[in-house]
Amino acid sequence: MDLEFTAEEKAFRDEVRTFIRENLPEGTRTRMKEGRGTSKQDMVDWMKILADKGWSAPRWPKEYGGPGWNAIQQYIFTEEIQLNHAPDPQGFNISMVGPVIYTFGNDAQKKKFLPSILDCSVWWCQGFSEPGAGSDLASLKTKAVREGDEYVVNGQKTWTTYAQHADWIFCLVRTNPDAPKKQMGISYLLIDMKTPGITVRPIQTIDGGVEVNEVFFDNVRVPVENLVGEENKGWDYAKFLLGNERIGIARVGASKAKLRRVKELAASVPQGEGSLMDDPRFRAKVWETEVELKALEMTQLRVLSDIAIRGGKKPHPASSVLKLKGSEIQQSITHLLMDVVGPYAIPRSMGVEGSNEPSVGPDWADAIAPGYFNYRKVSIYGGSSEVQKGIIAKAILGL
Repeated sequence: MDLEFTAEEKAFRDEVRTFIRENLPEGTRTRMKEGRGTSKQDMVDWMKILADKGWSAPRWPKEYGGPGWNAIQQYIFTEEIQLNHAPDPQGFNISMVGPVIYTFGNDAQKKKFLPSILDCSVWWCQGFSEPGAGSDLASLKTKAVREGDEYVVNGQKTWTTYAQHADWIFCLVRTNPDAPKKQMGISYLLIDMKTPGITVRPIQTIDGGVEVNEVFFDNVRVPVENLVGEENKGWDYAKFLLGNERIGIARVGASKAKLRRVKELAASVPQGEGSLMDDPRFRAKVWETEVELKALEMTQLRVLSDIAIRGGKKPHPASSVLKLKGSEIQQSITHLLMDVVGPYAIPRSMGVEGSNEPSVGPDWADAIAPGYFNYRKVSIYGGSSEVQKGIIAKAILGL
């Protein structure tokens, strides 16, 4: 096992770093660095830039429009994206629905959907979670009844991220309510969001944002040609999708960038005769997080080295370790940022929309508390921490 990058891999890193610095719009870079996120247009513009280079889908094989990179190149690309404050490729398009279509879809579906997935000219969202079917996803109740050449879909999805932006939604629906096991009888449908009978209702989250939604289906008619793979095999495709989602979910590069931001901001906050960064207790917390992040990075590199040696095409079971610890570190860093911002986090983050209260504190302060609250979700999405512990116990420890 060799955890050192080769000369070719280091040259590739330089190429990626240079491309990002020369092509990422400055406004997008600034918003990402300050934790303010991006607009839909920011993301679409960046995806078009990446697609023109052939880099919008780093894990896709060449025959479907990807660069055909190996696991180490994928890792380097992702880390450079995150270190340089660029948006990750649109996940619902690139990491989720795209691989399902090119792996399980038919030729007509590949031809119709993959090009617009690559450049994000068609925006996708994920219709999996439902009221009563979140971590226990197999309990979903949204049903699809076949009538001739159409499925009639009725039900509700919730926590649907960016459904307000989406042109299409990929959905798990129950096509056989009498299946002997709840994991059976589920199918994977592609649904145009402009279809009559679809209603999107926003959910305001604790950070004050509106990135998740409820989606209602009332006698929505979907062509049978939009069924991916076989009817009643959707659970298999969902497991494949969720495995892909967890690859890289440790977000080591993003945590490195945020920790660098912590140090930069702490050095600007006066405390005593120096700055907050001079406080030994605060500095110890930063160092502790740095050590844990380095351990996570080494674990991820070991996993990648193992994948490269074995040539495995399935997600490594240790991806659950990466997801679990990566989530904890990301949340720890938001705690550090809250220590930095202190009382300046309060006025804007707790203000009422339309309030004329004056801004208090430095310009960067108002984004910290919303980011802290938003990051409570990272230990839930992609499989909750409890689920990951169960996978680790079974697949790695053999308990």
